[in-house]
Amino acid sequence: MKLWSKPILGLLKLTGLLAALALAVPSYGQDAAPAVEAVAEAAATATEEAPAFASYEAFTESEGFALFTVNNLWILIAAALVFLMHLGFATVESGLTQSKNTVNILFKNLAIVCIGILGYAFWGFNAMYPGEVGTDWNGYFALGSWFGVDNEDVAMVTSAYNPSYTWWTDFIFQAMFAATAATIVSGAVAERIKLGSFLIYSLILVTFIYPLTGSWKWGTGFLDAMGFYDFAGSTLVHAFGGFAALAAVLVLGPRKGKYVDGKVRPILGHSMPLAMIGVMLLWLGWYGFNGGSVLSADPRGVSYVFVTTTLAAAAGSVTAMLVSWILLKKPDLSMALNGVLAGLVGITAGADVVGVFSSLLIGVIAGALVVFSIFFFEKVKVDDPVGAISVHGVCGVWGTVAVGLFSGDHSFVTQVIGCLAIVATAFVASFVLASAVKAVMGLRVSAEEEIEGLDIGEHGNEAYPDFTAAHK
Repeated sequence: MKLWSKPILGLLKLTGLLAALALAVPSYGQDAAPAVEAVAEAAATATEEAPAFASYEAFTESEGFALFTVNNLWILIAAALVFLMHLGFATVESGLTQSKNTVNILFKNLAIVCIGILGYAFWGFNAMYPGEVGTDWNGYFALGSWFGVDNEDVAMVTSAYNPSYTWWTDFIFQAMFAATAATIVSGAVAERIKLGSFLIYSLILVTFIYPLTGSWKWGTGFLDAMGFYDFAGSTLVHAFGGFAALAAVLVLGPRKGKYVDGKVRPILGHSMPLAMIGVMLLWLGWYGFNGGSVLSADPRGVSYVFVTTTLAAAAGSVTAMLVSWILLKKPDLSMALNGVLAGLVGITAGADVVGVFSSLLIGVIAGALVVFSIFFFEKVKVDDPVGAISVHGVCGVWGTVAVGLFSGDHSFVTQVIGCLAIVATAFVASFVLASAVKAVMGLRVSAEEEIEGLDIGEHGNEAYPDFTAAHK
């Protein structure tokens, strides 16, 4: 038996003990976190008569307008925090990859935000939120269209799905989420994908595929009717992006020199400070990602979600630190950073409905899972430079399934069915899309360009010109 196997067995036994304790402790989230229906009902008092006003100015003078304003402001702030996460993704991805590809990484992350927002405006938003089942929406597929409404139409002041905020706030908050799906893929395919090919792939993924699976739950589709629950997107956003990334990586293949003579050759990232900054930015942005998903400024709901989110992130990082330290004999910063993200992804599905102790346990298991998952994908020669498949795909599925384990109001079987439907669709659609792009315009840069670096080959530019051989 290997030396490190005994500590691992001890860790697994401890995890089982904690799981038993968590199930024995009441799920305080059922009491402390408000039900979605209760929040919506409370917020509705501010806006239920809005369509009856002759003008928006008259609405502003109504009794409930102050509450409406506070709710709307919080969702806009949350949208800004989610927007900040894209800077976090850019810095994590560039920090964990080679310096010769930094400009390419940053360019991709900027472009994804821009084309993602535009694609979501032109098609995705109305495809993801088509209306009530029984009208022109069958619960499986809906056509999209340009997002616009008449800003002077008082009846359209509030979102069709929640009376706490405006239609415009609804769009901007959801658009920030949409761009995240392609950003997850960006890290997994880094350092060898053609820029133009990746942008075409990302545009189609965000505009057409992500809204399709998102509508199944958040757009009152068939998974919503089944009782599937995903509060802020452990599966709908993160596992979707993770399994789309897995398919794209399989089509693309590993980086040159990553696997030599059957052995894994580490390709180190060039800036751990950048990676650290990125993870902390993502953690900060997650308070908007999860806190904004309360869909109002309800003080009890938002504060509760902040706590469960924080505990899961901290527990995920500590667990990843310990597990990787045992396995590698040294404390690994990249594993500790991915442990933070694993905990955050894991708690995202149930941040409002699981108990406080359960949120900690979800983070613990996510932190262990991400380490073993990264090692597994390395062993089977799936080259993911930043661990995106493990962080978002594997831990996203875990977080969604965990809702069925730690929340008495949601079925474990239904959670599993929902996960399978979404990740299977994401994987198959991404595989077909990446294969089609590869056949039409090529997916991978040349071997010479990969060795020289994508900054020179794709952009004719360098991130650190004063410190590179090309400049000298």
